[in-house]
Amino acid sequence: MKISNTPNNSNTITGFILLGFPCPREGQILLFLLFSVVYLLTLMGNGSIICAVHWDQRLHTPMYILLANFSFLEICYVTSTVPNMLANFLSDTKVISFSGCFLQFYFFFSLGSTECFFLAIMAFDRYLAICWPLHYPILMTRCLCTNLVVSCWILGFLWFLIPIIVISQISFCGSRIIDHFLCDPGPLLALTCTRAAAIELTSSILSSLLLFVPFLFIMVSYALVLTAVLRVPSAAGRRKAFSTCGSHLAVVSLFYGSVMVMYVSPTSEHEAGMQKIVTLFYSVVTPLLNPVIYSLRNKDMKHSMKKLLRT
Repeated sequence: MKISNTPNNSNTITGFILLGFPCPREGQILLFLLFSVVYLLTLMGNGSIICAVHWDQRLHTPMYILLANFSFLEICYVTSTVPNMLANFLSDTKVISFSGCFLQFYFFFSLGSTECFFLAIMAFDRYLAICWPLHYPILMTRCLCTNLVVSCWILGFLWFLIPIIVISQISFCGSRIIDHFLCDPGPLLALTCTRAAAIELTSSILSSLLLFVPFLFIMVSYALVLTAVLRVPSAAGRRKAFSTCGSHLAVVSLFYGSVMVMYVSPTSEHEAGMQKIVTLFYSVVTPLLNPVIYSLRNKDMKHSMKKLLRT
């Protein structure tokens, strides 16, 4: 990566400066404590789901295996940003190295991409379970489930690889100050010496495809599920089917609703404050809420959680 220094820039700065949430020292400490608690609760909640699925033989089914992998993904996702954010709250310089910035950029977007694909295959699993109940054990085998999980991880980590490599090779000028709490493409591209219109367009297209293709797949899957559920003669059967899908739909709504606000249009068009709030919601708040949503709306998961807490 090429960095151009201006006369006002001293060579003592060894990377970008993440402003985060500017406020007095006392406010920074309060934010540190708040996000430390949120981070620990997120780790505990998602970790509990992984442990419950691992130890309860009744949960060794594709639905819960996918959920455990999704919980592991959420732990990785929140870890890609929050520890550095916590360190910045206590830092006077708030500097992140160039390599550290682009590593965070890569892992944050790769894990977010993987989450989009995971939500799609979880919807596919529910479609098979409800629309093809008799054939479900034959269709959704352990081998297919494993292949879907591996494919999500591989595709997610390849999706933004080339654009991130290209952006890392662009020359940067000016103060190197990023008005954000993470290395996001909008603030980064705003620091380039020349406007990279082709990169912005490419990133916007990739983001749109990543969001809309899985989202449309999820919507079609649940439209078919809804049609099948409405044909069920038993009211109890319909309630059970809706309950099974309700938690996943809630997670999809939280994640896609906030991400689409940010990345369907170029990030440079959004105010810095809005970028931070929306990014904070889908990168920190959503991983915190997901275990609550899944455990509260699922009887088997609640039962396994209670057993896990008693041990």
